[in-house]
Amino acid sequence: MNIYLTLGRIFFGVGIIGIGAMHFFHPGIRPIIIPELTTAPSFIGYAVGILLIGAGLLIAIGKQVTTVCLMMGVVFIGLLLFGHLPWSLTAGSSNQYWVNTNKMIALAGGFLVMASIHLPAYENKMMQLLARLSPLGKYLFAIMLYNFAVGHYNNLQGISNIVPPYIPFPMFWTFLGGVTLMGSAISIFTGFKVRTIMLLFSLNLFLRLLMLHLHYTVLYPEWQEGENFIGTFTCLAFCGTALVISQTEMKTK
Repeated sequence: MNIYLTLGRIFFGVGIIGIGAMHFFHPGIRPIIIPELTTAPSFIGYAVGILLIGAGLLIAIGKQVTTVCLMMGVVFIGLLLFGHLPWSLTAGSSNQYWVNTNKMIALAGGFLVMASIHLPAYENKMMQLLARLSPLGKYLFAIMLYNFAVGHYNNLQGISNIVPPYIPFPMFWTFLGGVTLMGSAISIFTGFKVRTIMLLFSLNLFLRLLMLHLHYTVLYPEWQEGENFIGTFTCLAFCGTALVISQTEMKTK
């Protein structure tokens, strides 16, 4: 048993469960799933939450992982194309929309990455078609990394303000964070030292989860209707994605 694959799958599954669970604590559909639908009827939000919790649970316990992840990957790509991008493009450079759009890109990629852990030879033609999408997962994840790296460089001062006050030299850590994001994206795109870099990046994400996301989640649990919780769960899912990429990428050098 590969402990990194197992941990990565569990981290991703728990992250999805957490995002789903937030639909039961706050009204409507969370903006990371579909923007501007926090006023949707409660039963729709609950249905979305149940779907995410069910999918995340199956992934975490290792049941029907490939089939669930391929289907959810397609669903999330659809949400990206028809839910997030229209809002983000009409909003211009509004940070509010593009942050969640990039997270949706990475989550869609994460589902496809999870599907690549044990990709069977499907007899069903529809599933064969979906299986062909799995190699795109790591590149969708890398797109998010690249975009967030650029965001760090373009708004170094602003992003440094979210570094917890107990950590000294916030500008330095913000710049270094941009370097790790950009370096990880380049590694995936080029296939250079993917195993090593993704393992290190997953550790970076886990430390960021402990030192930054949990810090703000504990201090401000109700900020923007639980968005700090969403940040914690997405960071955990991204950590799992990086771990799985480190073990499934064959072009390491």
